[in-house]
Amino acid sequence: MKLLKTLSLSLLLSMSTAASAEVAVIVNSANGNSLSDSDISRAFLGKLKTFADGQTINAVNSKAGNQARGEFEKLVLKKSSAQVKAYWSKRLFTGKGKPLKELASDADIISFVASTPNAIGYVDASSVDGSVKVLKRF
Repeated sequence: MKLLKTLSLSLLLSMSTAASAEVAVIVNSANGNSLSDSDISRAFLGKLKTFADGQTINAVNSKAGNQARGEFEKLVLKKSSAQVKAYWSKRLFTGKGKPLKELASDADIISFVASTPNAIGYVDASSVDGSVKVLKRF
């Protein structure tokens, strides 16, 4: 019985780890800029406004509840979804910024980034196609 419990627990842990998706941060394929992990986080928190070449950063989010968004917030922003929501509420209330535009699907984000030279977004890494450039995988 003890062995069965141990095996069940091990199986559950391995399944929850496997459920984590890899997230790809993407930019327009013509974008020659690179960003550090910290800069990526700052861009999605509205703190970094321009790329190194001076172009204004146009960051887009996935809709709340999207698995890629949850992983991105946890791995890149180092915040829970509730913390991110509170962060943007405070920025909006103090007049320091407004939440990022949200797009419904990975396909919408890829399409937007592919057609917008200064755009940056993130999607499930398995969704990436040749129309965008992967800046970093998490």
